[in-house]
Amino acid sequence: MGATQSSDMAASSRSLSSGPIMSSSLPKFPIPIEVLEEIFINLPPDQVVQICRLVCRQWKDIADSQSLWRDRCRREGYHLRDVSKVPKDWRLFYFLCRKRRNLLKNPRAEDKMRGWQILENSGDRWKVEGVMVPHPNEMVKKNFVTSYGMCRKSQLIDLEMEGYNASFMDHFQPDIKISDWYAPRWDCGCQFKIHVELLNQKKKPIQIFSPEEIYFEQWSDPKWNQITHMFQNYGPGVRYIRFIHGGKDTQFWAGWYGIRLTDSCVEICPAMDT
Repeated sequence: MGATQSSDMAASSRSLSSGPIMSSSLPKFPIPIEVLEEIFINLPPDQVVQICRLVCRQWKDIADSQSLWRDRCRREGYHLRDVSKVPKDWRLFYFLCRKRRNLLKNPRAEDKMRGWQILENSGDRWKVEGVMVPHPNEMVKKNFVTSYGMCRKSQLIDLEMEGYNASFMDHFQPDIKISDWYAPRWDCGCQFKIHVELLNQKKKPIQIFSPEEIYFEQWSDPKWNQITHMFQNYGPGVRYIRFIHGGKDTQFWAGWYGIRLTDSCVEICPAMDT
């Protein structure tokens, strides 16, 4: 009885140990590259970069391939503004398109004057108030208000810090879109001024947008107005953007009767707007 039991246990042991050997001897059927590319294109892009490319060499090569990200750009509608300017790195181009955003901090006065450098603060100084008339963007509830003396404020945007490296800016030279919203009071005249500079590494201007000041007469419509500008073909070397705006009232009334400003915006636009 004991010998028979030992023999059965030995046989069972051999059977169990043979499982992995038989499994490892099965033929492998690799997933075709075309199928993997299609799977990767339909996965969240962060997962492709942070997870899929770490699985094996083949998956890394596919996740790093220019064709994968070029096809992803095409499918998601990120089209080149200028077909003669082809990105050296389609993956970088894709993520910069996907993460396009306003580079100005606190543009809607939601956190008082945080993020802004005050250049001039005359009269009764800058103030934050609720909007007098509804803004076209329902999310905008507050604005900056100027006084009877000149009020100006600025922000300096470091493009490298925001993810736009020197190589991308110099080779691709994406469009840079500027916009600002301004409104007068109905009962007091005022003026508005905007000045934007593209700067090199030494913070010297490469290109400037500085239109003539805009004046409003007393009893003007207090509706919101928008000014926009697109920097294009500005050449290599852009490393910073300086945004300056401001104004005052033109009747020297104590208080805050000057131009109202909000929802200012600076965007890097690698792809064509759809």
